[in-house]
Amino acid sequence: MIQWCRTTPISLMKRSLIRLEYIRHDSSPVSQVETGMIGSNPTEQSRVIAICLLAGKIMLQSGGETYRVEDTMKRMAAALGLPHSHSYVVPTGIFFSVDATEPAKLIRISERTTDLDKVSEVNAVSRRIGQGELSAQEAHDLLVQIEGKPSSYSTAVQLMAAALSSGCFTIMFGGGWSDFLPALICGGIGYAAVIAFHRLVRVKFFAELTASFVIGILAFLLIYMGVGHERDKIIIGSVMPLVPGLLITNAVRDLMAGHLVSGLSKGAEAFLTAFAIGTGIAVVFSLFM
Repeated sequence: MIQWCRTTPISLMKRSLIRLEYIRHDSSPVSQVETGMIGSNPTEQSRVIAICLLAGKIMLQSGGETYRVEDTMKRMAAALGLPHSHSYVVPTGIFFSVDATEPAKLIRISERTTDLDKVSEVNAVSRRIGQGELSAQEAHDLLVQIEGKPSSYSTAVQLMAAALSSGCFTIMFGGGWSDFLPALICGGIGYAAVIAFHRLVRVKFFAELTASFVIGILAFLLIYMGVGHERDKIIIGSVMPLVPGLLITNAVRDLMAGHLVSGLSKGAEAFLTAFAIGTGIAVVFSLFM
């Protein structure tokens, strides 16, 4: 009993020292700072994640590059208190997560158009968040307004621009001024056909193939009626509004930035569009030549 009482205080002191050392190692100042930076409120984390996902969704649907979408989401998350965020963007979806208790989030992208005005507005919101001019709630309200905003250009304006550019492309590719009016008619009606068929059939390939077929038919018909002289120049100028110029540019930019999956997928989509245009024109030539 005496020997047990003498050894007990020593063993207790050793155990206490070991326990104190363990606690001091776990509660280092670095881990406390990092935890404070990330944020300990799950509700605030969910709100910031929702804001970043909404911004990325608007940009990707409006024709923004993949690397720009990822960079904007990371900058917004860091400015709103989540510096350790991770985003992975492909043309059909966005994955976003933070180094905390929140699971990764996913948004599916099914519709993609070209509206660079919305991309610019989201970038402006991101810059204002970085400068501390907007709170999380204010940024969310602005992004909701941007998402619900109609296109900057109405359908009538788009048709007029497509028709005028078709005539100008015809002149640029060596056509005469007598071919300007036929190209203007074919380009405007062809672009209207793209819009109409895309509303009926939610497959972009078939809408573009049908539109190019309509352009070829109209070009042959106008030449037969004596309106215009160079059929090939009229067709080339009329299909130019359908050419996926922005898609090809974004594919090259993404490949140069190292986003191989997005770059290759956008390049494949551009190739399918070009194939659809060529197939529609080839069918017309096979029928009338």
